[in-house]
Amino acid sequence: MDDLALAAALAAGDGEAFRLLVERETPNVFRTCYRILGRVEDAEDATQETFVLAYRSLGSYRGDGPPGAWLAMIATRESWRRSSGRTRRETRTAVLDDALAAVLPGSGSPIGEILDAEQRDVVRAAVAGLGEPYRSVVALRFFGELSVAEVAAATGRPEGTVKAQLHRGLGKLRDVLAAGGLR
Repeated sequence: MDDLALAAALAAGDGEAFRLLVERETPNVFRTCYRILGRVEDAEDATQETFVLAYRSLGSYRGDGPPGAWLAMIATRESWRRSSGRTRRETRTAVLDDALAAVLPGSGSPIGEILDAEQRDVVRAAVAGLGEPYRSVVALRFFGELSVAEVAAATGRPEGTVKAQLHRGLGKLRDVLAAGGLR
């Protein structure tokens, strides 16, 4: 089933279409959640909650954009909501735990893995610190891996506006990261 047919079926409240959507989009939703939250367990919980929220929202789904973009928007919001509820200590501990788990035999340098994990944490925190609309546009584009057209459809903004917000958001992100010593 293509995106247009799936969107129409979802807008009509078709349960079978929703099942198909879950099967097709779970890897993308999980990847989006993981890139924001940084822990497998947290991403799994956020992925599950994303689909619960999407199912509850089927009645308000208009079907005017790709269903994957709609889910990415829900996943991004849910992940940021969960991320803001964690303390800095919990976040740092979680990232270090994941980094240490990643450096078990067969992986690269333990120090390099820990530094990479810390840099990902810094980037996530910097994106979380961006004001709206920049945070959502940057997160959807890079954490959700949506095209500019898909971000526009998910947010209901014209593509030109999304491009401008993306450009400004990345500029702000670059400034924040450079000030923190990360390039």
